[in-house]
Parts: sequence; C-alpha cells; structure tokens
Amino acid sequence: MRTAAVLVIVATLWGTGCGPGADGGSGRAEVTVSTTTAIIADLVRNIGGDRVDVASVVPHRGDPHSYEPSPGDAARVAKSDIVFSNGLLLEEPGIMKMIHTNARGGAPKVPLSESLEQYGGTVIKLKEDLGLDVLWLGWAVEGEVEGEGSQVRTTATELEGPGDLHVYLTDTLGNPQSYIDSTDGFDSEDSFTLPPEAHTHVNWVFSRPGTYRLTVRGRTETLDGGTAPIGSGTITFVVGGVEAPTGTTVLDAGHADIALNARTGSVYIRSDDPRTGRRTNHPADSVVVSVPDRAKESAPGEGAFRFLGRPGADIWVLPQAVIGKHVHGEMDPHAWEDVGNAEAYVRRIEAELIKADPRGRAEYERNARRYLRRLARLDDEVAATLATVPGENRRLITTHDAFGYLAKAYGMSVAGFVVPVPSREPSAAEVEKLRDTIREKNVPAVFLEPNLAARADVLRRVAEDEGVGICTIYGDSFDDKIHDYIAMMRHNAKELARCLGREGS
Repeated sequence: MRTAAVLVIVATLWGTGCGPGADGGSGRAEVTVSTTTAIIADLVRNIGGDRVDVASVVPHRGDPHSYEPSPGDAARVAKSDIVFSNGLLLEEPGIMKMIHTNARGGAPKVPLSESLEQYGGTVIKLKEDLGLDVLWLGWAVEGEVEGEGSQVRTTATELEGPGDLHVYLTDTLGNPQSYIDSTDGFDSEDSFTLPPEAHTHVNWVFSRPGTYRLTVRGRTETLDGGTAPIGSGTITFVVGGVEAPTGTTVLDAGHADIALNARTGSVYIRSDDPRTGRRTNHPADSVVVSVPDRAKESAPGEGAFRFLGRPGADIWVLPQAVIGKHVHGEMDPHAWEDVGNAEAYVRRIEAELIKADPRGRAEYERNARRYLRRLARLDDEVAATLATVPGENRRLITTHDAFGYLAKAYGMSVAGFVVPVPSREPSAAEVEKLRDTIREKNVPAVFLEPNLAARADVLRRVAEDEGVGICTIYGDSFDDKIHDYIAMMRHNAKELARCLGREGS
C-alpha cells in the first residue's frame, strides 16, 4: 500500500512541474544523485563537488535498518541520474524496493560495498552472539530469485495449538509491527517479505503452554507482479516445559532461522551451534523449537502491545534480541568503519560518476585524489589514536553490531553488542549476562550510538551499576554535532581512546 501511494504522489509531483532543485539543490549541477545514507552522501559530495547535487534518503539521526521512505524520497530518486546504496542488505528492504520501483530506466543503482574488493577494500563475515538464555529465532530466505527488486513472501496458513501465536518486530523507537497473529485466524495480512539471501529477527509470543504446529508457505514476487510458489512446511514448538516428541532434534539455544529456499522450494530450520558456530539445516519435520518455562514473561501494559493480551498476563517469548527492522545477510555491511574501506568506496564512486558524466572526469579525478589523501591521513590518525588504548582495554560493548570492521582494522575486539528488546524489560538472565561480560572483560566503558541511545536503557543502567563509563560512538548515522565522515571517524577514535584509555582499569 505504501509503494502504491508513493508512486501516485511521484506522478503528481512530476505533473505539477517538480524539477531539478526542488529538493534544495541549485538546479545547476550536471548530475543528480540519491544515496541511501548520509555517510555515502558525504563521500559523493567530496568527489562530485559542484557538478553533483546529492541528497540522502535516510536523514541525519535516521537508522538505515528501519527507516521507511517518504513520497519525497521517491520523488527525489525518480529524477536522479544515479543512486548509490551501501548494499550487503544494510538498508531496510522498503528503501531498496522504493529505489527499484521509482528510479528512472537506465539510471545506475550502485551497491557500493558489494564490489569492495575490486577497489581495494575488504568485507568480513557478520558475527552475532548475544548470549541469550533461550533460542534466538528469526526468518531467512535462501537461493537466488530472478528479477530486479524481487522478494520472497512468507505467509502463515495454519496453526494447531492450545493458544495464540504472535510474531512481530519492533523498530528503533519500540513500535511493534505484526507479521503473524493467530487470534482471528490467518489471512493475507499474516505475511511479510524478505529479499533473497536475507534474514531478519522477530519476537515470538505464545499465550499458553503446550505444543504448537505452525504451517507456512512461500512464494516469489517480482516488481512486474509475477509470482511463483516455492513450497511450504510445518514447524513444531514446545512451550512452557512441555516435552518434545521422541526422535526429534530440540533447538533451545543459540541462533536459528526458519528458512525458505527459493531454489529448492523447501522449508527448513537452519541453526548455528553456539559452541562451534557450525551451521546445520534441519528438515522441518525433524526438529522442535523449545520455548522453555524460563521464557515466561508478563504481557506489557503499553497500548501498542495490547494485541499480545491482557496487561500482566503470562506469555512465553523468544525475543527479537537486536533492535529495529534489521534485515541482513552473511556479510557485515558496516564496511566504512575501516577508513581503508572508505577509500575503496571513494574509488568506486569516482568511477561511477565518470561513467555518468564523462565531461566531469578531470574534476572527479582531482577531487578524488585530494580526498583520498585526506582519508589516508585520517587512517593513520585513527590508528595512532587507538594505539594508545592499553591492550587489556581494547574491547568494545556497543548498542548494535556495527563495529566489527573498526575492531579488525585497528586491533580491537567486540566483546558484546547487547541491547534490550524494545518492547519489554530484559530478563534477569540477559541483564546478568551483560554484567558478567563487563566484569569478566574488565571493560572500562560501553558505547551508545546517538540514533539508538534512547532504546539502550539497559546498557546504560547496567554500566551505571557497574561503575563503568558511558560514551558515544557513531555507526550508521550522523547527528546535529557530527556532519561528515572524517569528523565521525575522528570522534570515534578520540572517544574510544578517552574512554578505554584508563591504564589498569
């Protein structure tokens, strides 16, 4: 429904004479560029100079994992000569669907991080380990789907069990979005889409103990309206201490996803062993998902969550665990946190701008050389600043898993990225796990991101209780204080050195 509305408004804007410069540009630029994030927009601005009119879809303080594009964003994309995204599934799927739907025919759509190695950069595998005391269960799509902007829709078709099932996610502001709600039966609304080779995290809530069997089916969807079925399967849950059927594999810890495979047309559960990290694909009828009695909580009292039942009623929860509509794949998309990778972004941007505007080659090359020299100095500065952090303090605890590249590039490690599920208070075990990590690692400080800090109350509270510092680090977004990439990385390095630099802490 949102996409249709966006398309109508775009047509209206064009019909009323919306032209170059309507989004704040001068109208004199040779190339109009849209980017998905302000960080990429800043890089493009440094290379493009006066020849480029650039604007970001996600605003300052926005979260690319959960931002919902507006009609104005679609209008801007529709008149852009080129669109740069980060790629590697950093952006919320609605952003990419809006771009694929509204971009002009022939306008390049460039996911910068997905060819990083060709321009001298590196990508690393995404690691997720929150140490939950229950299973961390999400959804996944595997297998390629033909067609630009294609997605896979998962639909719940049947539930057997003693109570109701709610599957929902919460955005960075704590607002719930229902995926599956069995209270009034299943219909077309009990569905959601994911891009190929993606997975996402959700909350699973059961209203009564017992055994549940959830049947889902999948189908592909293309932008031109094409669709094709890709199979169905039934997943069994045992809730509230109920024993699993004999002869089945029980999943009760670590990370797992209900996976739909677009290539084979099958539904299965893929799980990661919490000890070895090894991945196993389990046929749907051979495995049981455990929702133990320790997962029992009270339904929240906030009005937005009344769909979960009467406030205070018992519910059994497998939590979302990470904040926001975080849809991603196997590779970590936050590559710019290594300044060496930012240099690779710049080389790719330079090449694409030259292709789009050959007459500007000399200016783009001159600007790129100048900016690359600045980035090389920045890389040395960040490395030298972080080298002052004592070895025993070189561990990061942050609001979400965005700093693996920074840690790898500058000799640090990620000790944890613990955030609460936005719709509820964390369990006692989750809080204790965070306390244990801070104590065992002897971490002097934790780091909150400005655009997520309001939703990281548990991290702030535990840090205060443990007497460790609470500091600020920038991941996906700028704010009113930090407006550009160089300032962001300089701040991050100085803040890390300041907050972790206490010898013997």
